[in-house]
Amino acid sequence: MKATVFHGARDVRVETVPDPVRKAPTDVLVRVVNAAICGSDLWPYRGIAQWTPGSRLGHEFTGIVEEAGSAVTGFKKGDYVAAPFSYADGSCSFCREGLPTSCPSVGFWGGAINDGGQGQFVRVPFADATLVAIPDAIRADAAKRVAVLALTDVMGTGFHGAKTAGTEAGGDVVIVGDGAVGLCAVIAARYLGAERIVCVGHHAGRLGIAAKFGATHTIDSHEPDAVDRIKEATNGGARSVVEAVGVQSTLDLALEVVRDGGTVSFVGVPAGMEKLAFRRLFSGNVALRGALAPVRTYLPELMEALSAGKIDPSPVFTSNLPLDGSPDGYRAMDQRETIKVCLDVSSP
Repeated sequence: MKATVFHGARDVRVETVPDPVRKAPTDVLVRVVNAAICGSDLWPYRGIAQWTPGSRLGHEFTGIVEEAGSAVTGFKKGDYVAAPFSYADGSCSFCREGLPTSCPSVGFWGGAINDGGQGQFVRVPFADATLVAIPDAIRADAAKRVAVLALTDVMGTGFHGAKTAGTEAGGDVVIVGDGAVGLCAVIAARYLGAERIVCVGHHAGRLGIAAKFGATHTIDSHEPDAVDRIKEATNGGARSVVEAVGVQSTLDLALEVVRDGGTVSFVGVPAGMEKLAFRRLFSGNVALRGALAPVRTYLPELMEALSAGKIDPSPVFTSNLPLDGSPDGYRAMDQRETIKVCLDVSSP
């Protein structure tokens, strides 16, 4: 089969690799329909994260079940499914508590061991606990087939940010970051009923998408009065703030604009965060939450919301390419020429 393979900084290639095979009766084999390139995929691409050459890439995918192991009860050949960015056994206390990312058996797609989502086939362990069926109404709608791909990571992560920040109906929320996760957090905040949604970034086109998604205010973080404008829009600061980038400057900004007694949820993958304003947290009774999103826990609700037309994250995909075009997709994302890439791998 073909798959996207990491060879070094800014060197990814689509190559022929061995086809996956089932290793346990709880496995299924999935033929990938769509895969995505994620902002976190850029960390190895840029040489920030040290990966082993030959590692597979991609952790966001949807596809069709090709084979199901003898112990799989929830899926059969031909089912259309979405996979969260991690798999888990579904039986441990963390899984039962809705935190499958802390499961002792947790694993993540790609890397040196597992199949990556940016390939033609993926072996999915613990299929019954990991996969979520995609309804026929989504399968039949080309736009929703793209939208459902976002649910496997960025929409679930944005939703996690908004939820753990305490976003509620009628409330204020500030979202720091105008990438795919930040934009999906805007969708989530609107879905949860927030009255004032402030999206902060520095790309005019992306802030325009945020406004279409429901942001009531968009603010350029590079403006010298950005903090003052955010506080003015939220009457002195927001009770709910989502940090959706993962760098020191955006975390610092989030802590500046959160209201005393409020919550900052950080869901951007940390890169270069080296300090934390403990005095701000302590003196302002500010809570810091968020982190790695348990996307599998949110997938059923988000799938229902997408089916009902209550959310539509498809505009975060600003490029569609065939699998062979994934190196071009990485280059375009690295150069900020596109927000997020959808790879069309096979037919649904």
